[in-house]
Amino acid sequence: MAKSPWTFTLLRFMAMAAAISAAVVMGTSHETITFFSVTLKAEFYYIPSFTFFLIAYAIAAGYSLLALFVPTTGLLSRWVVIFDMLVAMLLTAAVAAAGAISHLGKKGNEHAGWLPICKQVPKYCNHVMGALISGAIALLLYAMIVLHTISTKL
Repeated sequence: MAKSPWTFTLLRFMAMAAAISAAVVMGTSHETITFFSVTLKAEFYYIPSFTFFLIAYAIAAGYSLLALFVPTTGLLSRWVVIFDMLVAMLLTAAVAAAGAISHLGKKGNEHAGWLPICKQVPKYCNHVMGALISGAIALLLYAMIVLHTISTKL
């Protein structure tokens, strides 16, 4: 396969943009409602899975920025393959954890007695869903980066 540095750079920039947008959208997800003088606040940092999602995507965006400056030849470029794989695995874990909690917030768990909260705080749930969609796009782009680096570096 022919080496195409522009494809690699474009994929890296798109993945970085998707990771940044996922982190920003998750970081700005909050809603406060008042119901009969009872205030209900929903913040992303109340749920550890959402905090993990934010941190993982911030790490991925920072790594992508650094990886753009790695020369395409040499020993250091071979380490990029390993770190791309690690970042893809980190993002997979983050999307899975946040997606599971998001589903729980939307549907609840009747057997455990957990009620769904998305009917009470729909703006918050829509914000989280936007972060998950952007995160899934970033994960797909990182998977493409892994495949691209494996095919060109090895």
